[in-house]
Amino acid sequence: MNFTHISFLASEAPAAKRALKALTKRYGHVAIDKADVLVALGGDGLMLQALHSCLKSGLPVYGMNRGSVGFLMNDFSETTLLDRLRAAEDTLIRPLRMVAYTADGKKHERLAFNEVSFLRQRSQAAKLKLAVDGRTRLEEMICDGLIVSTPVGSTAYNLSAHGPILPVGSPLLALTPISVFRPRRWLGAILPNGAKVSVEVLEQDKRPVAAVADHDEVRHVVKVEIAEYKKLGVKMLFDPDHSLAERVLNEQFKI
Repeated sequence: MNFTHISFLASEAPAAKRALKALTKRYGHVAIDKADVLVALGGDGLMLQALHSCLKSGLPVYGMNRGSVGFLMNDFSETTLLDRLRAAEDTLIRPLRMVAYTADGKKHERLAFNEVSFLRQRSQAAKLKLAVDGRTRLEEMICDGLIVSTPVGSTAYNLSAHGPILPVGSPLLALTPISVFRPRRWLGAILPNGAKVSVEVLEQDKRPVAAVADHDEVRHVVKVEIAEYKKLGVKMLFDPDHSLAERVLNEQFKI
């Protein structure tokens, strides 16, 4: 791949701002609608922001870590950026589409590259009814919440909730409970990425629940439908020796 017009996006972190100044001086900078590639400088949160900003245009995104964890980012270097972009390997990332219906009768549509999560809004546990492809799988689940994760998001919130790590590019989704009380010891499920997940909130007045698509929260939901959105996708670019698939594999052997 040959990229000559670069748009840079940086987080507010001091290291990211310094990197932005140095890189724009060295390589120039164009508006995102004039660019061949978007280079994101920051951590994984900024990468999610960059993916969302490129969703409609399909502009590829190459990240360099100027944040903390930076799991979705390449290593940072001020030099050889053009060579690294030319040699980069791409991974097509498709988001989840969340359609949430709230207690006031409104419909909310959101997209998520990492996960859609359900979180209790009060001290009482959430009570949820879960269906997959129109078939009820759990009549009642009492828990702090629930996560529907993509392979990219499986190493984020999903992993911290003891969900499975999914290989990047696998046609799978992870369904992971958060502090589940009933049914006892239910560990979740792995679903095909074509599955349609439906979550209904039971006792919604007493046990209100929020649905969150990446960082976009919708409160007081009564029913939420989730499925992979196949109409749109973004290519993430990685150095050949630093591919996302390899990092996901390595994460499974960390102790």
